[in-house]
Amino acid sequence: MRGLRLTAVLGVSALLAAGCGGLGSDHSDALVTMGFGLPDEHATARVAVFREANPGVDLRISEGALDEQQFLSAVAAGDPPDLVYAERRKLGGYAARGAVQSLDACVREHGVDLGLFREAALRQVTYRGEVYGLPEFSSVRLMIVNNPVVRAAGLDPAALSTSDWAGMGEVADRLARVGGGRVERIGFDPKVPEFLPLWAKANGAELIGPGARLDDPRVVEAVRHTTDLVARQGGWASFKAFRDTFDQFGANNQYVTGQLAAMPMDSWYLNTLATNSPDADVTIAPFTDRNGQVLTESGGQAWAIPKGARHPEVACRFLVTMTDTQTWVTAATARRDALAEAGRPYGGTFTANRAADERIFREVFAPLGNPILAEGVPVALSLQDQAFALPPSPAASELVRAWEGAVNRVLVGQQEPGEAMAQAQREAERALKRVGGR
Repeated sequence: MRGLRLTAVLGVSALLAAGCGGLGSDHSDALVTMGFGLPDEHATARVAVFREANPGVDLRISEGALDEQQFLSAVAAGDPPDLVYAERRKLGGYAARGAVQSLDACVREHGVDLGLFREAALRQVTYRGEVYGLPEFSSVRLMIVNNPVVRAAGLDPAALSTSDWAGMGEVADRLARVGGGRVERIGFDPKVPEFLPLWAKANGAELIGPGARLDDPRVVEAVRHTTDLVARQGGWASFKAFRDTFDQFGANNQYVTGQLAAMPMDSWYLNTLATNSPDADVTIAPFTDRNGQVLTESGGQAWAIPKGARHPEVACRFLVTMTDTQTWVTAATARRDALAEAGRPYGGTFTANRAADERIFREVFAPLGNPILAEGVPVALSLQDQAFALPPSPAASELVRAWEGAVNRVLVGQQEPGEAMAQAQREAERALKRVGGR
């Protein structure tokens, strides 16, 4: 569709009013990052590698999630950080708006082999033939099925499929436990609106790209299918309220307590589940499209250098170091050793660097007999190079808001799927016209 094609560049000076949200308070020679944190050895060990190789650099990690408005305002004000750590799906938009620099010269200078990066991840940070970011972690989406709950319903966990849309409602009915308006178990969580791109793709439709339309009948059908699954399991208010009670990152998570039978999930959750509930009885399998073909979506972050960065050459060294194969192996080893001290297994580190993953899972991987990792890691690895990723768009953030808003309106009963996605399409066209000058 013309309205969702990648088109013109909008100068960042026209994006936002200048002077708000900049980093102007720091006029030192420090190398400043935005959107990155130091939560574990994956971050601290890689930063340590850079610091050791660059002892004269005053690196300042401005911890916290990326605030997009603050970042774009800083760029517009001519006072950006030296590096930005952002979702890959948004970097194309930043590139189209001129908010980040091409890394082509940086990559050439440091001899970075772009062929090492997973194709979907690299494509997501490439705009009009130029690379604007170096991908970091790489997560894929797969199915995690709660075996005891499914077996208790008289079903075979291995036979649970996302291909038979007509039959999924009945399966969800058998697995769910809803009574008196209260949800006591979710049978199947379709994970919308976040996973709409996966469901739309499963029905043969794209949300971004040439020919894509948010009001495509196949997209509307995907919205109807997933929101109907929620509606028949108590409706959105009860469904969400119950889901919000999950101890998702704890030992009493939804698989242990039997609060959930099945859902698609990001692969990083395998490590969380294995660490907190090593004895959870689950089946890990690929998500499949309506033809029964394996389908998954790739996601993750990337490093980029904003327009106007004060230290682009040092910033280049930093992002090359952070995504380098040996750096990843060093970080993975540090992470494994830290977990081992706590008596926990190490389920590997999924990166967008194929060579790094090969070494990590050959040399560092230490599942310690954990059955979740033994079953799940091979599935996740097998999906990495089959994944699709949303292509870059100058209005990426606005498009995501448009379709997620539409699904939410359907979930709460404000609109029917067709009406909601038609509105989303109009919002998408306005956003693209605004950022593309059309």
